[in-house]
Amino acid sequence: MTGRLGGQRENGFLAVVGRRLEYSWVPPHREDLPTLVLLHEGLGCVAMWRDFPERLADQTGAGVFTYSRAGYGASQAAELPRPERYMHDEALEVLPKLLALAGIRRSVLVGHSDGASIALIYAGGSGRDDVEGLVAIAPHVFNEQLSIESIQNARTLYETTDLRAKLARYHGTQVDAAFRGWNDVWLRKEFRHWNIEEYLDAIRVPVLLVQGEQDQFGTLLQLQSIERRVGGSCRTLLLPECGHSPHRDQPQSTQRAVAAFVAEVAA
Repeated sequence: MTGRLGGQRENGFLAVVGRRLEYSWVPPHREDLPTLVLLHEGLGCVAMWRDFPERLADQTGAGVFTYSRAGYGASQAAELPRPERYMHDEALEVLPKLLALAGIRRSVLVGHSDGASIALIYAGGSGRDDVEGLVAIAPHVFNEQLSIESIQNARTLYETTDLRAKLARYHGTQVDAAFRGWNDVWLRKEFRHWNIEEYLDAIRVPVLLVQGEQDQFGTLLQLQSIERRVGGSCRTLLLPECGHSPHRDQPQSTQRAVAAFVAEVAA
């Protein structure tokens, strides 16, 4: 990506695997640091990160690249129904090409929820050596009953409350496709056996895990599996009075933790 050091956020589109994907880029304050690549949750997009990219850029000095996956935000629509391997496809087919087009050769992946799973698959399965560190916020490495129950509840809220209207502010006319594309696949019978633990053994870079103590979509079993299997150093930050989105529920604590992690990775 281009731009002056410490410049304003840039927004644009890149054509990747036949889809037009929106991105944002906050230029670095220091050129020697890896780029932070933000990977959003199952209902997220560029805009839903709010000012988190700018705050990370200010606190770390690194450039911050964010994009919306196909079917989210202002990106082109995705084909539905999503396959059970949709996170594998994103990590192993889309993300490598996207980073190459963006000119990102060194990165710290910062993923939230589905985005954290995509980051873990990429780091452990792409065979690439461009990742220098990984921040997994509320990650999933297997499906569990708590996840299923909360995703079922999300469907009820979408159909009976103003949740649809709130999400439409970010996803516009494709809000139904964005929600159903995520919700339907997680509740599919076949998806109960979804598991990406096989990719953890090959991860050799430092890992930071961040999770809220009141996370309604995943238990500590997810973090324990990652801690047990990754080959690099791994630390965990558990945040009190925090749900599934630490960067929104506890933004300052999350930002400080990521900034300290990036400083250690750079050193």
